[in-house]
Parts: sequence; structure tokens; C-alpha cells
Amino acid sequence: MAKAELFQKDLPESERVFYYTSEEDDPIQTAEQERKEKVGLPEGYQFIPRNPFKRLYGSVLYRGFKVFARYYANSYLHMKVVGREKFKKAKGTGYVVYANHTNPYHDAFSPALVADRRIFTIVSPVNLKIPGIGKYLPYIGALPLGATLEEKIAFNEAIDKRLAQKNCLVIYPEAHVWPYYTGIRKFPAGDKSFKYAVRNNLPIFTMTTTYQKSRVEGQARPDMTVYVDGPFYPDANLTDEENRAKLAEEAYNSMVKMSKHNSYEYFKYVKKAKKK
Repeated sequence: MAKAELFQKDLPESERVFYYTSEEDDPIQTAEQERKEKVGLPEGYQFIPRNPFKRLYGSVLYRGFKVFARYYANSYLHMKVVGREKFKKAKGTGYVVYANHTNPYHDAFSPALVADRRIFTIVSPVNLKIPGIGKYLPYIGALPLGATLEEKIAFNEAIDKRLAQKNCLVIYPEAHVWPYYTGIRKFPAGDKSFKYAVRNNLPIFTMTTTYQKSRVEGQARPDMTVYVDGPFYPDANLTDEENRAKLAEEAYNSMVKMSKHNSYEYFKYVKKAKKK
């Protein structure tokens, strides 16, 4: 089944069942994902473009991206946001948003509409290879993970700079997309992705997408409501390691709490029994 079909048209119930063995399984397999381990960054990749014309181009492209995102969210996803005003508590500082990963199109577009400032999103380098749009992703805020030591250093410097500029960093700690999943999965990397907020002493928020029966008569695909929760802050009395664990637990518990607002299960997930 092609990825687009999962998200762009109604599917019969028989095609809306995924069998999995662990929460780290990937229900969606594409050629890009299968080459994931082999995909690296282009030589000399700049996480923050130094060319002023590229920076201007990125700014213009991001504005166009937000216009399209708003149209897509309103007319196709029927998205509603609850709790967006909570971001006001982080006025004058950058922050990090942790979100559940259940729809690649929504997950790419919606944070730019939900957050109250420009977003930058951590992605896999494989996303830069997506036909048609991959090469534009860095201009609209994608920060691909580096593989070499030099790339990792530049990647971390870019994140710290974007946060110092009082932007929003978006992270999907569940890693894999599970279409329309109504639960919250454990974070495969544990608390590692919480280091950015800890070392910059910044608040975090959660953004939890939930699903409800469509208001469009005869449409099986659900509508969605996004819940914002937070802020959660590092504790000055704790070590960096303790703060990462603290924030990871708070983010997970927050997302689990907000996931209770799911009221419609479009896709069913069934865990396979272990062989004896």
C-alpha cells in the first residue's frame, strides 16, 4: 500500500489493521526508509545557510509554506487546536515541543500553525531525498541529524543558535510514524532528545494529536484535535542527567493524558503473539 493512500483517501476496514511485534516497528515502508542507514548529508552541508540570498529565500518559502499549511489543515485535516495560549508562558525565550508521530503530512505542516513563532524540526537525513520536496525542507526549518563527528558538532551548534534566537524546536520522540495511532509509544532514544532543553535551560511543551469521527458525512478518515500542554522546566537543583529523565517523564505523561481525548479509532493496531 502506497504511503499517500493511507492519509489521502478513505480505506475499507480490512485495510486499516497493522500487526506489529514491538513499538519500534515501522508500519510504513518506502524505498527511502529502506535506504535509511545509507543516506548521509551532502558534502559541506550548512545547517544554517551563510549565503544571505539563501536566508531570504528560506524566509519567503517559509511564509508560503504556512499559507499552504493553513489551507491544508482547515480544508483537509479539519484540525482544531486546544491550549495554544500556553505558549505565552514562554514569552521572550525559545522552547522545545515534543509531539506524537501519527501523520507525516500533518506532522510536517501543523507545528508551524500551532507554535507562536518559527519552527525548526529535527528530521532524518532520508527526508532530504523525498522526491519533489526533499531539497526544500532545510529552507522551511528541517534540521537533519548528522552522522560524522563534524556534522554532529555543526548540528548541535545550529540547534543552540536557533533556540537562542527564541525559535521553537520540534521533536518527534516516538521516531516512527504510526498512522492515526491513538496511544503514545515509548521513546526509543529514551531521554536523549531532552538534552537540548536542558543544556539551554529552556521550557518544553507537548503537542498531542488526537482523532475524532469526521464531521463530513460519509467520510471515514477522522478529524483531528491538537492539544498543547506545558510548560515543563528543567530544575536547577538537578543534574543534567536527572533533568533529562524528569522532562522525558513529564512529556510522556502529558502526552498520555492528552491522548485520552481520542474518541475514534480509524486504524487498529494488533500486537503479534510471540512464538513459543
